[in-house]
Amino acid sequence: MLESTFASLYNSLTGITLQTFLICMGSALALGAVIAVVYCFRTAHSASFVVTLALLPATVAVVIMMVNGNLGAGVAVAGAFSLVRFRSTPGTAKEIGAIFLSMAVGLACGMGYPGFALIFTVIMCVMTLVYSLVNFGGHRNAALRRVLRITVPEDLDYPNVFDDLLEKYTTHVTLTSVKTTNLGSLNRLTYELTLRKAGTEKAFIDELRCRNGNLEISMSLQTLENRENL
Repeated sequence: MLESTFASLYNSLTGITLQTFLICMGSALALGAVIAVVYCFRTAHSASFVVTLALLPATVAVVIMMVNGNLGAGVAVAGAFSLVRFRSTPGTAKEIGAIFLSMAVGLACGMGYPGFALIFTVIMCVMTLVYSLVNFGGHRNAALRRVLRITVPEDLDYPNVFDDLLEKYTTHVTLTSVKTTNLGSLNRLTYELTLRKAGTEKAFIDELRCRNGNLEISMSLQTLENRENL
C-alpha cells in the first residue's frame, strides 16, 4: 500500500488522463501555496513574487506532463530552462533558492510523484523555518551594523580626526574605501561599523558634522547590496 502511494501515477497508464492531470495540478498548486507562505516568514517580499512562487510548481508540472515519455521534447525543455534569464532586478539568494524549490516540486508532480513532492516540500519548509528562527548564518549584532559615509574637505587629516567619536559610539569599525569627489576638492570616506547601542545615530551624526565642516553624512543598514556597492 505504501509503495503504491509513492509510485508514479503514470505506471499503469498509457497516457495522461483527466484524473491524473487534476491530481498533479492540485498537488502542485497546494504545495506551491505552502512554499509561498513559508517564504513570507520573516522575509521582505512583494505580492507579485509570492504569487509567482505559488504558481510556478503547477506551471512546471504541466510542462513536464506534456513532454512525458518524449525524450526529444524533454531535452528541449531542459535546455529552455537552462536559458531562462530573469530580466527584473537581481534576486537575493533566498529568492533564488525558493524558485529552485518550487521548480523541483513542480518537476516531481509533473513526473507523477505527488507523494514524494509532499515529503520534499514538508522537509524543506520545516528546515527553512528552523533556520529562520535560529538566525542560522546571521550576525548576532546585525541590527546594529551600519555603513557610514562621510564627506570631508580634501585637506582634512581624516585618518585620525574621527577616532575618538568612533571609539565612543561603535564597538567595531573598518574604513573600507576613500573616494575623491567634486573634482578632487572633497573626499568621501566609507566605514563599516557596529554601533554600541541602538538609537544613537542622531547624536553620532551631530558630532561628526562638527568635525567635517557640516558636509554630507549618510548612515544606512549594512546589507549585502550596499556592501557590493561600496
